Amino acid sequence: MSPHRISGGLVLAAPPRVSAAGAIRACPLPSRLYLSLIEGNGRALHCRVVPGQRVRRGEALAHASDALGTILPAPISGCIVAIEDRTIAHASGLSAPTLVLDADGADGADEAATLTPLPGWTGETALTLRRRLAEAGIVGLGGAGYETAEKLARRVDTLILNGAECEPYIGCDEALLRERAADVVMGSAVLAQIAGAANVILALEDRMHDAAAAVRAELHRFPALRVALVPTVYPQGGERQLIEVLCGCEVPSGDWPVAIGVVVQNVATAAAAWRAVAHGEALTTRIVSLAGRGIVAPGVFDVRIGTTIEALVAAGGGYTPDAARLVLGGPLMGLSLPHDQIALTRTSNAILVLAEDEVRRSAPEVPCIRCGDCADACPVRLQPQELLRLLRNGDEAGAGALGLADCIECGCCAYVCPSQIPLVDWYRSGKTALATVAAERRRADHARERFLERNQRLAREQADKVARVAARRDALVQEQAAIAGTQDVGAAAPAAVADGATAEVTIADTPAASAPPMDKSAVLAAIARGKAKRAGRENAPLAGIPAADSSDPPPRKDEP
Repeated sequence: MSPHRISGGLVLAAPPRVSAAGAIRACPLPSRLYLSLIEGNGRALHCRVVPGQRVRRGEALAHASDALGTILPAPISGCIVAIEDRTIAHASGLSAPTLVLDADGADGADEAATLTPLPGWTGETALTLRRRLAEAGIVGLGGAGYETAEKLARRVDTLILNGAECEPYIGCDEALLRERAADVVMGSAVLAQIAGAANVILALEDRMHDAAAAVRAELHRFPALRVALVPTVYPQGGERQLIEVLCGCEVPSGDWPVAIGVVVQNVATAAAAWRAVAHGEALTTRIVSLAGRGIVAPGVFDVRIGTTIEALVAAGGGYTPDAARLVLGGPLMGLSLPHDQIALTRTSNAILVLAEDEVRRSAPEVPCIRCGDCADACPVRLQPQELLRLLRNGDEAGAGALGLADCIECGCCAYVCPSQIPLVDWYRSGKTALATVAAERRRADHARERFLERNQRLAREQADKVARVAARRDALVQEQAAIAGTQDVGAAAPAAVADGATAEVTIADTPAASAPPMDKSAVLAAIARGKAKRAGRENAPLAGIPAADSSDPPPRKDEP
């Protein structure tokens, strides 16, 4: 038993556990699957297939933008028939691009494209094992669905395997631990090797006696794994709350658990990791609990990802006359769905069909009486009434300063509020406003950085251009100077030799070694002077012979 306990929280009446209703049942293979290209956390996937393309089970249909490109594997072999907009399982209720996959034949044909198993995985590097998780499309199966390979990129001291069901009615993890404990234990060994964790803890609720016994029977496979029982208090299964209970430390506000050397993975994620490494299986199915008095035969099902809720309900015997509300997830943090044509994703762990008396009746909202019950119930130790006051006054920044971003939207405050104030709705709206402002600030900062980088680039290009022009000018001046010196010497020396006289070289005619180079006009002037001197010497009269008068007529040919 853990010596710590979370702050606040609720002890809720436990409904009949669906995990105790029998073994995990296989949901019949559907003839058509729908796979959204928008993950539940809002991230978009990059599609890698086109309509008309045939795929095998396990082949990549799309990939995420993480460093290793975690894929979305095909849950069944068949043909991509369309990419269309369909309603997704999200609080927004909006549509998103969705791949429509028709299964091969009506006889249940299912051709698989398996990966190469890694029997010697203990000798593989962490990067190789992380790449295998990405190739198998493994994401967190208990929360927001972050890519497991990316989440294990940093080494930590402690790895926590979360087997605590976060809400009533949910029994998928308990059923997995009871029936497939060996996969969970070996998967925890794989994840521990990747993360480099020396401490490995498997957290179970203190009511999960059968699951705890099944895990302890398999501990010989991985003796370093330690089983810890935690109180059955909602929301005990939250990541930060589990760290507080097991490690006695708190994750800093605005940071991730890896900052304090801890990483948390769901037990279903560990089992999927083992199947991917040891058997080469991609993540094509997941365990989903189907509960509520609106279902004829509740239970836990092994379901192909992309199966519609309608098909899952049919596997549970269909709706009862008491069915009143359809919920994805638990009764407190789950999402009310408009219809059952929505497809299950990798993060869909439970479907509830509640009867009328299982739904909390809405009551008119009255003013806050400042009773403080919401603050006592808050597991994050916030002040919900102060956050509400600021948000109603439009002061989202003030609410953010009081820790609005740390709210996990567990609903404890709204559950105990005697004034029936929809506190979680206010907090979600405020967090959306803060996220919008932050996104606009990031875009403005990005635009400013691009503007500054552009100015710096233009300045560098201008400086380079000036330097190139100056270098060309200097080279041209030196070339002209060399040509001028050669022409002066070559013009004066032949004239002196032809006259049989000693060449007289004056300082004015010979450029000094240290004199600056002459320009083009000086060179041309020197050439002109040399030509004039030669012309003067050639036209000079010989001694004793008068020069001919240009006015005398030329001699006749017959004159002697």
